Amino acid sequence: MKEEVHIDMDKEGGLIHAIAQDYETGEVLMLAHMNDEALRLTIETGKAHYWSRSRNKLWRKGETSGNEQLVKEILVDCDGDSVLLKVEQIGGACHTGYRSCFYRRIDGEIIGEKVFDPEEKYGGK
Repeated sequence: MKEEVHIDMDKEGGLIHAIAQDYETGEVLMLAHMNDEALRLTIETGKAHYWSRSRNKLWRKGETSGNEQLVKEILVDCDGDSVLLKVEQIGGACHTGYRSCFYRRIDGEIIGEKVFDPEEKYGGK
């Protein structure tokens, strides 16, 4: 069974939430944002593209670090304003060097795995 899918880019000023999840383990890796172009490029290339709100520009995950996300499946939420990207994560998803951006508990305990040194990847950024 299929139904028409509408992505509502107007609800959040032209952006939708994009959650990246490991396609094999189900681990939540990160939350980012997409505009129309980022979603289109992700679908066309099979590599995750996002919109950076802080830099106000489009970016492909891994373009600087090499830590790419190869998209295996895209799911759309019931309201059409968020997507779930099931990905194969190459390297870490978090710019701090951890596999997932969700690497610490609310009490500050580190529970995640550090998989790269951001100093080496980004030169101290």
